[in-house]
Amino acid sequence: MPTFREAVEAKDAAAIEALLADDVVFTSPVAFKPYQGKAITAAILRGVLRVFEDFRYVREIHDGAHHVYEFEATVDGLEINGCDLLTFDTDGKITDFKVMVRPLRAAEALAARMGAQFEAIKADAVG
Repeated sequence: MPTFREAVEAKDAAAIEALLADDVVFTSPVAFKPYQGKAITAAILRGVLRVFEDFRYVREIHDGAHHVYEFEATVDGLEINGCDLLTFDTDGKITDFKVMVRPLRAAEALAARMGAQFEAIKADAVG
């Protein structure tokens, strides 16, 4: 099985989903409340794969079960910089997935793009 980074860089949605724990909690940089569960988290991440352009990880930091992946990408022509903060359980599954992004203008563009497809994301999660 590929690592998380390898799965994301390959845009392999199935491999990313396989790394998620059933009860994973996803905290979005643009939503007020976290999302609970593998299905909705996987659907959101598939949406992100469609929205980000020129995505690349530029740094990794590991401390036991905690991993930070700094990334750069483009959204609607705006450069975005962010971090994926992950916690893995003893089985190697992601139990907590938090994303933080900057600058504000790029975060707003990300929110607009993700918001525009959120009905499709919810439908994807159920079905």
